[in-house]
Amino acid sequence: MNIILEIDKLSKHFGQLVAVDDISFSVEKGNVYGLLGPNGSGKTTTLGMILNVVNPTKGTWRWFGEAHNYNSLRKIGAIIERPNFYPYLSAAKNLEIVANIKQVPFSRVDEKLEMVDLLHRKHDKFSAFSLGMKQRLAIAAALLNNPEVLILDEPTNGLDPQGIIKIREIIQQIADIGTTIILASHLLDEVEKVCSHVVVLNKGKSIYCGAVENMSNELGYFELGTTNIAELVNILEKMPHFEKIVCKQNLITATLNADLDAEELNKTLVEHGIFLNHLVKRKDNLEQQFLNLIKKQN
Repeated sequence: MNIILEIDKLSKHFGQLVAVDDISFSVEKGNVYGLLGPNGSGKTTTLGMILNVVNPTKGTWRWFGEAHNYNSLRKIGAIIERPNFYPYLSAAKNLEIVANIKQVPFSRVDEKLEMVDLLHRKHDKFSAFSLGMKQRLAIAAALLNNPEVLILDEPTNGLDPQGIIKIREIIQQIADIGTTIILASHLLDEVEKVCSHVVVLNKGKSIYCGAVENMSNELGYFELGTTNIAELVNILEKMPHFEKIVCKQNLITATLNADLDAEELNKTLVEHGIFLNHLVKRKDNLEQQFLNLIKKQN
């Protein structure tokens, strides 16, 4: 296990408002972390603190095993505000300015533009870009120093479906080369599609941190179909693995109370003369798991 970021009991108060309330979690190298929560849950404030742009009220954090310092921040690329470039300059010229600030060679400009699929628009002015293209240019700028960690705050906010898909593809490409990504979002679908891990915030508190697949301790359920529904229900009711069996429109939903894999279930049913034409094992999607966590906190 290689810990990139450790946050310990971090809080931020704005007067009487508690924006972030005693949160602790860690980020492992090479994963894509979703910082998930509704608007006002403390996501942007948390990112601001770990990037040294917001002073914490209390608590600590460590990048790469060291107390926060300038050298640590040089290993991080971040976008926590709307893309902000010179509108009258081209994409390439804007990135050259960023390259100068970051003290990296201009040779990386074309490399990063190609990574975000903007190389063919390198000579076009920033003002001519769509919102999605502006966001992709901002990602290219954040990548110029070849960071070990990329931090994105609501990267698909305001984009059309095509722009959202493009950003997701780029995030996956960046993750595939080993870059650790921390992605703040209130969009459950976005987190579910691109993130391996999730930190769930609500009202400034961290209520879950871990793998997306482990957010729920529920065992899941089977969807089953056959031409002999009545006999299938009869057999399932005699098995000790199920706590609830519901039949709707010739499809059975059997909720598990003990672990059972699909192969074992299918074998058991065949032995009883039941042949399935539909067999799927599922868990609640991320949206339902998120809502369940929120209900438990409230």
